[in-house]
Amino acid sequence: MNSPKHPVWLLKLFPAQRWWHRVNARSLRDDFWAGLTGAVVVLPQGVAYATIAGMPPEYGLYAGMVPAIIAALWGSSWHLVSGPTTAASIVLFSSLSTFAEPGSIDYIRLALTLTFMVGVIQITLALARLGALVNFISHSVIIGFTAGAAILIAANQIKNFFGVDIPKGSSFYEVIYQLIVHIGDINPYVTTVGAVTLLAGIISRKYLKKFPYMIVAMVTGTVLALIWNTSLSELETGIKTVGALPAILPPLSSPDFSLATIRDLAPTALAVTLFALVEAVSIARSIGMKSGQHIDGNQEFMGQGLSNLAGSFFSAYVATGSFNRSGLNYQAGAKTPIAAVLAAVFLGGIVLLVAPYASYIPNAAMAAILFLVAWGLIDFHHIKQILSKNKSESAILLTTFFSTLFLELEFAIFLGVMLSLVLYLNRTSKPRVYTRVPDPRLPKREFNTDPSLPECPQLKLIRVDGSLFFGAVTHVREKLAAMKEQTPSQKHLLLLAQGINFVDLAGAEFLEKEALDRRKDGGGFYMFNVKPGVCEELKKGDYLDHIGRENLFTSKREAIQVIYQQHLDKSICASCDKRIFDECNQPSAQSKPS
Repeated sequence: MNSPKHPVWLLKLFPAQRWWHRVNARSLRDDFWAGLTGAVVVLPQGVAYATIAGMPPEYGLYAGMVPAIIAALWGSSWHLVSGPTTAASIVLFSSLSTFAEPGSIDYIRLALTLTFMVGVIQITLALARLGALVNFISHSVIIGFTAGAAILIAANQIKNFFGVDIPKGSSFYEVIYQLIVHIGDINPYVTTVGAVTLLAGIISRKYLKKFPYMIVAMVTGTVLALIWNTSLSELETGIKTVGALPAILPPLSSPDFSLATIRDLAPTALAVTLFALVEAVSIARSIGMKSGQHIDGNQEFMGQGLSNLAGSFFSAYVATGSFNRSGLNYQAGAKTPIAAVLAAVFLGGIVLLVAPYASYIPNAAMAAILFLVAWGLIDFHHIKQILSKNKSESAILLTTFFSTLFLELEFAIFLGVMLSLVLYLNRTSKPRVYTRVPDPRLPKREFNTDPSLPECPQLKLIRVDGSLFFGAVTHVREKLAAMKEQTPSQKHLLLLAQGINFVDLAGAEFLEKEALDRRKDGGGFYMFNVKPGVCEELKKGDYLDHIGRENLFTSKREAIQVIYQQHLDKSICASCDKRIFDECNQPSAQSKPS
């Protein structure tokens, strides 16, 4: 069924109109079951992510309610589910723990303020139509950061898994050092609960694929801890629990709008915004490729921004697209964003019913769950592929990875993004410049790059593959200068321009100067197959007049004929036995250039 036509402004205001025609009795049934499955899965995930973020456990569940509904209704993806994620949680903890004690009222207020700021930045980027920005961030940044974040997650849970005392906020290497120092203090009861939970999760994930492995693992660890704490005592076992969650829906909240707080959080807000948008749009596009849906990057920016803006007033910390929940939503058969809306609604009901029982969940079991989450975050396949095949992408991945482990997380993100942009600009600033020569061995004497083929002693043919902008001009100029120095007799230059898609002011000035210099040296400069967009740029500043409109050609044969008949030195041609062009053997009547 085709989507009904609506004014563009109405679609932007109410994007649900793009998919509402897909809703029917069958889609609602599929969305119902997908939503219920998603709500069950997010329960242990939300608590785990809140623990990573340094927030009270219930805030991880709150982040999966209102933000998920807003993002689903105002985003562009049919299957993307927003909520708390590992990356956003660990950046939040790393950034805010320096300003306030994790879990404290001040810490929560800072987290809500950061969420509000992220939402405002995301909406601003959407209004500025900068959705394509995420395309310039290397996938290696995401892989490297996520792998580093996974190790940090595991490191931060070592104290809960082994029951040892490690100061809060310890860095990665400090955690490892403290574990070695306190290795004799490892609690066997706590460690056994963690190990059993971990083992149950691994077995469930492999052999009981129809059941949410996190829930199976958490129930197993909780039962074991309950048996020991009941038969002995919590004082003897040392098995501490998460504590009861409040059985209430997200309460209203208020961010801190003081200028001092906003100034302190600005760098973190930018880093979180950047990573959250990349994560959300990447997930949406990945699933969109499977479902055959086109994703509107700007609309996704708007949906994410509105979800965080609203979430900051409903006790939710930074939410973004969740890979696990989105993938599960698609695999569970969701047809429309109503599935994500229902998942949030069902989660609210589950919180009201199940929250009191969270007091039995041991911290060691939660640590084991987070170990499983961390392991699943490391993309071993792509890491191996990148490290073995691409040096520049390997540099980006490794830089981001080690920066994540040993530097501030927001700085690690910025460093990875900046490095990927630098390498991208380095590649685009060095377009390929190579010689082309007619190949007499081919039926129509097509051009070839074989260096063994003879060239015309007077006319040089080159092709440039890439845009001629300010960053690339120097590279092309140096290449041409080297060619001119190697064969100074080739005073005429024919540029095969079909590979040039864009020319800016610096590029236009370069082409003009090349033409003038060639003429001054007694030669000429000619262009073949110039694209209309490039031609328009050359016309704007009279560059085309200085190059010479008569020196632009649309036919290769015509270009060679005119250059041979009107510009080459016939005395040199007469003594040349190479016969590079057909025109050398069969001169034809003069043609007028187009």
